[in-house]
Amino acid sequence: MLWKFEASPLLKEFELLNQPVIIIVNKFDEEAAEDFRNKISIAQNTGQKVIPVVIDSYGGQVYSLMSMISTIKSCPIPIATIVEGKAMSCGAILFSFGDDGLRFMDKDATVMIHDVSSAQWGKNEEIKASAKETDRLNRKVYQMMARNCGHPDDFFVKKVHERGHADWFLESDECKRLNLANHLRIPTFNVKINVSIDFD
Repeated sequence: MLWKFEASPLLKEFELLNQPVIIIVNKFDEEAAEDFRNKISIAQNTGQKVIPVVIDSYGGQVYSLMSMISTIKSCPIPIATIVEGKAMSCGAILFSFGDDGLRFMDKDATVMIHDVSSAQWGKNEEIKASAKETDRLNRKVYQMMARNCGHPDDFFVKKVHERGHADWFLESDECKRLNLANHLRIPTFNVKINVSIDFD
């Protein structure tokens, strides 16, 4: 994602007290979720009108994704999600949490959707409990994703089921048709510094 600075010619020099924040998400783990939360907090004090979240990820831990989603829901500033390269598994879900009209995707990027996975080992009852929780999370995240894209709650769950629960790889044009992506381009982050002289 490119930065573009525009400064008034009336300014000889300037210094930003708070740099604009662009969040890059490559992983979904506890450390990444904490970093995400901290950067969202910092962005609220920069004066920027939107927070870009650039996603280039193979996915990761679904509970860390849930933490990021919670952070987005409590943020008063619009979130723009941008897919560069890939948004797979948790990355695909996070992509859908960009505000409507602010979901961008490179034309050559890939989104991949699949069932939430569990690697539980242990006693029979523990495995059953883990499977039940995995199913709950699977329905929950894809219900949220469907609502973000303006579809019925079971839209993505049914689509994955129709494909035999295999990984579902989507090109950018299909993401646009599904209303997951709003724009097939990478936006430019414009920083404008102006001088306003008024008389009252």
